Amino acid sequence: MQPLRILFISIEGNTRNFVTNLTAYAAQQHAANPNLPTIGALEISEVSDFVDETQPYFCFVPTYLNGGNGIDNGVKELMTNVMGEYIAYNHNAQQLLGVVGSGNRNFNEQYCLTAKRYATQFNVPFVASYELRGVPRDESRVYDALVARAREVAQA
Repeated sequence: MQPLRILFISIEGNTRNFVTNLTAYAAQQHAANPNLPTIGALEISEVSDFVDETQPYFCFVPTYLNGGNGIDNGVKELMTNVMGEYIAYNHNAQQLLGVVGSGNRNFNEQYCLTAKRYATQFNVPFVASYELRGVPRDESRVYDALVARAREVAQA
């Protein structure tokens, strides 16, 4: 299986930390079973050049909102907009396999709202979620979800 590609944005370091741990977990799984994929990750930020994505990838995005409750009285995404713009660039959305979200469960319905909105906007599955920096069991759960989604697409 090809390495899984992850594009992510990290504002306070939580997503970066999780992706780093997830990448290490994937390497361990691959070492034990070469049929399982490793992970290649690329951080997208305000200074990233937009390029045409030519291989399938997953998007990891935290939720930062301003105004409204995000459900019935408006929502304004902030700080992560560049990820949505990057996916929307040229044909990049066509390579998107799914979205993984993170956030703080204290925000109830707003938890992972940016990822859920991206999934709807780009017509891909909301694959998984984790809170803040995640915990080790999240690494295995999210990795399994990524592998399952990549296999599903490969068989289609």
